[in-house]
Amino acid sequence: MAQYVKKDDDRDEEAEYSPFSGIEKGAVLQEARVFNDPQLDSRRCSQVITKLLYLLNQGDTFTKVEATEVFFSVTKLFQSKDIGLRRMVYLIIKELSPSADEVIIVTSSLMKDMNSKTDVYRANAIRVLCRITDGTLLTQIERYLKQAIVDKNPVVASAALVSGIHLLQTNPEIVKRWSNEVQEAVQSRAALVQFHALGLLHQIRQNDRLAVSKLVTSLTKGTVRSPLAQCLLIRYTSQVIRESSMNSQPGDRPFYDYLESCLRHKSEMVIFEAARAITELSGVTSRELTPAITVLQLFLSSSKPVLRFAAVRTLNKVAMTQPMAVTTCNIDMESLISDQNRSIATLAITTLLKTGNESGVDRLMKQITNFMSDIADEFKIVVVDAIRSLCLKFPLKFRTLMNFLSNILREEGGFEYKKAIVDSIVTIIRDIPDAKEGGLLHLCEFIEDCEFTYLSTQILHFLGIEGPKTADPSKFIRYIYNRVILENATVRASAVSTLAKFGAMVDSLKPRIFVLLRRCLYDNDDEVRDRATLYLNTLGGDGSVVETDKDVKEFLFGSLDLPLVNLETSLKNYEPSDEPFDINSVSREVKSQPFAEKKAQAKKPTGLGAPPAGPTSTVDTYEKLLLSIPEFSSFGQLFKSSAPVELTEAETEYAVNVVKHIFDKYVVFQYNCTNTIPEQLLENVTIVVDASEAEEFEELATKPLKSLPYDTPGQTFVAFEKPEGVPSIGKFSNVLRFIVKEVDPSTGEAEEDGVEDEYQLEEFEVVASDYMLKVGVSNFRNAWESLSPDFERVDEYGLGPRESLKEAVNTVINLLGMQPCEGTEVVAANSRSHTCLLSGVYIGNVKVLVRLSFGVDGAKEVAMKLAVRSEDELVSDAIHELVAN
Repeated sequence: MAQYVKKDDDRDEEAEYSPFSGIEKGAVLQEARVFNDPQLDSRRCSQVITKLLYLLNQGDTFTKVEATEVFFSVTKLFQSKDIGLRRMVYLIIKELSPSADEVIIVTSSLMKDMNSKTDVYRANAIRVLCRITDGTLLTQIERYLKQAIVDKNPVVASAALVSGIHLLQTNPEIVKRWSNEVQEAVQSRAALVQFHALGLLHQIRQNDRLAVSKLVTSLTKGTVRSPLAQCLLIRYTSQVIRESSMNSQPGDRPFYDYLESCLRHKSEMVIFEAARAITELSGVTSRELTPAITVLQLFLSSSKPVLRFAAVRTLNKVAMTQPMAVTTCNIDMESLISDQNRSIATLAITTLLKTGNESGVDRLMKQITNFMSDIADEFKIVVVDAIRSLCLKFPLKFRTLMNFLSNILREEGGFEYKKAIVDSIVTIIRDIPDAKEGGLLHLCEFIEDCEFTYLSTQILHFLGIEGPKTADPSKFIRYIYNRVILENATVRASAVSTLAKFGAMVDSLKPRIFVLLRRCLYDNDDEVRDRATLYLNTLGGDGSVVETDKDVKEFLFGSLDLPLVNLETSLKNYEPSDEPFDINSVSREVKSQPFAEKKAQAKKPTGLGAPPAGPTSTVDTYEKLLLSIPEFSSFGQLFKSSAPVELTEAETEYAVNVVKHIFDKYVVFQYNCTNTIPEQLLENVTIVVDASEAEEFEELATKPLKSLPYDTPGQTFVAFEKPEGVPSIGKFSNVLRFIVKEVDPSTGEAEEDGVEDEYQLEEFEVVASDYMLKVGVSNFRNAWESLSPDFERVDEYGLGPRESLKEAVNTVINLLGMQPCEGTEVVAANSRSHTCLLSGVYIGNVKVLVRLSFGVDGAKEVAMKLAVRSEDELVSDAIHELVAN
């Protein structure tokens, strides 16, 4: 008895032990020689195969010779009649994936097993044959596979159907011929056979929308018995509903009755699948939701954790778009706050925070307080985000919620968790004016003990913006100066900047700020001393740095509307001279490299045809190139260069793309050409451009490319003149014209005589977004308020039916060519409304800010409110005209 107790005590240690630990490939390959013994030891052979499988699954690779030797040795085991060993042989053959010439050796044995009277042999032989065979052999065994699909033994039938699912990826034409047999298998009484048959039949028909609709129509009449197959059918039905909703009238929803009937199924998985499908329906109404919510409410009190988790997670998603529909479940979810499964408890809390009413906030926060100490940071972040949303929903409860956030901010936690809390407090301060002073004090108390430098500097930066606007700004000075005394150099420098902002904004504090800044002149860090010196001169008003109070505030509070990468590049390229560095010379364009272009770089050289890697600014590179060409040197400052637009298909004999360079009065098209034919040399390469569909453009100059050898990128240019300062648009047709000379492969020399030839390229367009630079702003709200409301233009537009709100948002962003701000380009799943903030610089260096408000109705009709502010009313009008057209 003592031995059994001892064994239980050591159970954890035994669980960590692996019988395969320490085995080496060489030793196992030596052991594999037992496969060649005249008298086979089935048990020993099975153990060796198990070790080989373990090595393969751990990532060990066998050389071609090793794999071949093991494969040939394994084939000798077919002579054994041991069923267990035979199944191991099937597994190792599948894993070794023999080559075509080796497959022939086992084909006869496997086909023999496929027609065996032993069902286990038949099923496994089918799986192995379909895994290792090619299209030629597949046609030979196709007849057997068709028979196996309708076999009376469910194991054999399932093996054939699963093999069909895999083969559909490599040999679709052959598998599609099995439709009749698969359709017959769908009527099978065996649960797994029906499940696999339905999955295969849907994959065969998935590209034929009408065929899928007919399949769903026939099966929803009650011929599916398998719960697994029923779940598949519910998913296919949801797909048909989604596709048909685009063409049907509002309120007309086919197959909804079927989904509702599945809520009364005896299988829990079918009930849940149907409930989830109903909640995810596009434009689902409260009446349609009610039966699904009722079923999910019953699952909340289930004894099975998986059902409780599934139900609360689904309700959490519903609460994002229709919180009122979930309020009936609040009492049941409150009981889940103390659930042993922390994932369930977290979801219950976040759902309650979305669906609760104002009167229940205090009670809910008391329950959450005890819960927070028991969960991991990742769950805490979810709760914090939900509390922020609740505070914005019920602004009168900000004190309760702010105190809760302040308390958990002082508790133990990692960086991401603390950052989520700080971000939430900052959001509440910005959106609820009454919360400003108390919220800032909470942040000041936090930085007294904050161990994260990044958070301390961000809080100090925010304090410098919002602190001076409070009723009593002086109360924050002590907290800020303590950071100058007690913190590391990075935080001390940030605190100096914050003190200066208080001095600039609050005249009564200026003498006190002067005293504190002078103390900072004796700091042991260069950055801190330099900042203190700069701000003393700035605030002192001696004219050495700035001239007016307005200049002081712009210097301290103005947003840096420059991409930091561009600023860094310009500073690195600046050569010390008598002329000071001019920040206006830094490009304001935000350049991102398209994914397709990144893939293409692996295949062909980029030259100047794509944005260069690293910190080098693309605009600077292009500008230097264009200024070096005499024909273009007088065009002035380059405003923008577009991303390359491909004018040829991939893998063609000539690769050409175009970059559109926009000047105030001119447009230069840079054609990047690559010759991909080794036996040819191209000379006098030009692009003949047809601008008949671009009436405002007049061709001005052409710069041909003298020579284009194999695989060496080159550029040819065409320049057009357009009305000055006008965002002219148009379509351009292109023909690549050149003289081609044959190249001797042995010597690499080209023939003297060539032949004139030409190659048709794709068309491209100059569009309105080519005249807009993507320039971000650090604080959109401040930037918006800094622009005059006199130049604001607001209007509403109908965007028509769209696949989703996300698609509508992306379409407008791409149309305007502006930079999304503060992550507002991300649209929440199932969201019915969204606000997007954009910023940019229009041709003529006019700053533009845009607020987009989207809404979608049940018929997926999207409406949009567009508000534009800029430094020029004509530009605001132009943005609206662009959208209207």
